[in-house]
Amino acid sequence: MAVEVLDTLGQKCPQPILKIAVKAPDMKHGDILEVLGDCPTFEKDVRTWCERLGKVFLSIKDEGGNKKRIQIQF
Repeated sequence: MAVEVLDTLGQKCPQPILKIAVKAPDMKHGDILEVLGDCPTFEKDVRTWCERLGKVFLSIKDEGGNKKRIQIQF
């Protein structure tokens, strides 16, 4: 199981979701992708993406200043 970090700070939706979608094929079952984002709809968009693709939304951490760190398990 690997943990990879994807920094999407400063990018407006849908860019963070598109970056996650590009990274997804490289992830193996059980891997965790940690995504950093600050877009106002970031959390909602990632939750929706996880639901639609059957990925596990593990956690979200508010890092202040609209920055959030979300973990997705593949």
